[in-house]
Amino acid sequence: MEAGSNSSSGSFILMGLADHPQLEMILFVLILFSYLLTLSGNTTIILLSHLDPRLHMPMYFFLSNLSSLDLAFTTSSVPQMLVNLWGPDKTISYGGCMTQLYVFLWLGATECILLVVMAFDRYIAVCRPLHYMTIMNPRLCWLLAAVSWLGGLGNSLIQSTLTLQLPFCGHRRVDNFLCEVPAMIKLACGDTRLNEAVLNGVCAFFTAVPLSTILTSYCFIARAVLKIRSAEGRRKAFNTCLSHLVVVFLFYGSAIYGYLVPAKSSNQDQGKFTSLFYSVVTPMVNPLIYTLRNKEVKGALRRLLGKGREVG
Repeated sequence: MEAGSNSSSGSFILMGLADHPQLEMILFVLILFSYLLTLSGNTTIILLSHLDPRLHMPMYFFLSNLSSLDLAFTTSSVPQMLVNLWGPDKTISYGGCMTQLYVFLWLGATECILLVVMAFDRYIAVCRPLHYMTIMNPRLCWLLAAVSWLGGLGNSLIQSTLTLQLPFCGHRRVDNFLCEVPAMIKLACGDTRLNEAVLNGVCAFFTAVPLSTILTSYCFIARAVLKIRSAEGRRKAFNTCLSHLVVVFLFYGSAIYGYLVPAKSSNQDQGKFTSLFYSVVTPMVNPLIYTLRNKEVKGALRRLLGKGREVG
């Protein structure tokens, strides 16, 4: 890459833990294990949601969307991380870095919107149970899912394209595990105030608005749950909503730290591990959170395994 230009030739170097090479193999094993769990857990939820008729409900339609998103989210970054951790070669092609930049931000923004949609689904299920299937009809479910995916894509096209306009002046060392907007802004040698302002403004919108909407909806849900006379009904509603809230706080907590802390001033090592958290850990624990506290999913898994044994 020539100085002062953003040529599409050449490559970038993902530094990762280059300063701590003794930790690379340990991290390789941990990330590989997490990635395999992510693949198996999210694939299981997708299969169960499609194969078990009892799970053909809006809640599981959106949950399968979340699992599909998590699969794509991790696959856009983790294989490259593993390659870089395994050997001395830390390079990623210009095209690979740009693809990772666009896709990672697209899927992250999509998850922000999708979690709001899932909160809306729980609000209707708990607060208006008699009208749930009428309101959450297949047409609306597909529309809400499309808005989530397309909204995230629009955000990525704006922010990633703005980031690519920055002059990198021959600098190719990305001090992170992946190519994402905050890391690329740190790499730039020019004035990044506009990019940081846009990043903070858009990320504030994609975190503050969804998070406040989710918390408001759960205030109404909590009030409705307390009115349920059946102890079993209260417990089921509480477990379902608690699972969603745990996922919300894990995702938004790490995203707020990773994207809203000023890019030039945040501690880089903390930023690296924050990136690891929302790109590796969160997609891995999502299916565990939803299955461990959900009798319907566990029942569907037992039925599917039972059919497998019968066929065998």
